[in-house]
Amino acid sequence: MSTAPPSPSSTTTTAGPTAGPAAPVGRAPVPARRAAVTATADAGMATAEYAIATLAACGFAGLLLAILAGDQVRGLLLGIVQRALGSV
Repeated sequence: MSTAPPSPSSTTTTAGPTAGPAAPVGRAPVPARRAAVTATADAGMATAEYAIATLAACGFAGLLLAILAGDQVRGLLLGIVQRALGSV
């Protein structure tokens, strides 16, 4: 199996401060291809992430409400507030 060197028509060079081999003819440069793949692969992901975060926040709020609604916790919180106001 032999590998032939690239033909001069498949790559070009440009003049200027960024001179060097350009992308092969017919293909977009790597960053452009990567951006195109990334843009289509993550379509709708933000919405799903927001939905999951919202559900988690609602579940956590419900758990806190259930804990804080208990008489024992309410008494502890009332004692803390009364001590804080009594020392002012």
